[in-house]
Amino acid sequence: MSSLTLIIGNKNYSSWSMRPWLLLRQAGIPFEAVRIPLYVPGSEIDLAKWSPSGKVPALHDGGIRVWDSLAICEYLAERYPEHNLWPADAAARAVARSVSAEMHAGFGALRELMSMNIRARYPGQGRTPDCLADLERILAIWTDCRARFGSGGDFLFGCFGIADAMFAPVVLRFETYGVALEGAAGAYAGAIRALPALREWVADAVAEAERIEKFERGAA
Repeated sequence: MSSLTLIIGNKNYSSWSMRPWLLLRQAGIPFEAVRIPLYVPGSEIDLAKWSPSGKVPALHDGGIRVWDSLAICEYLAERYPEHNLWPADAAARAVARSVSAEMHAGFGALRELMSMNIRARYPGQGRTPDCLADLERILAIWTDCRARFGSGGDFLFGCFGIADAMFAPVVLRFETYGVALEGAAGAYAGAIRALPALREWVADAVAEAERIEKFERGAA
């Protein structure tokens, strides 16, 4: 049995849960997942048992607990160096860390106006100036990373890694909100969508029964 246990929320809505789950699954690192449905009676009590912050995701590795998505990814990179979750090249690694941290800390308009809802389709919604600026910046990151560092594969830095796990939920948000993608950005999004691990997550999300009204926008 694996020593790793990852605590996640609803797969349809929890983009933060998706990031380390996708990284672990795509890398082939064994782990157990514990899913706690969010925003239902008792969820706060259940989360408090696993996560010091009371939020998902949280990772347990024996007596070690890590409770932030990017911190979990960093921990996994140190714990499993053979999986090359960050690029080997120092310059590429610096950029990968920078864009991952930017995704982790920024893009507030995108988070608010294009929240993750895999089952739904809301084409054209959320297009405020601030959100459009976030979209433009994300597409610039994808295009730049692919051009400078992506020659070794289909992902931002060639092989799939932490930076891709951080941006993968955005690919699904773009599907939900009908954001058209072309060129390098479109090809990159296609590579993310084709990942077996991502397809597994999406299938599980579609099958979930829970509906969180705060993340629904009244359209199917």
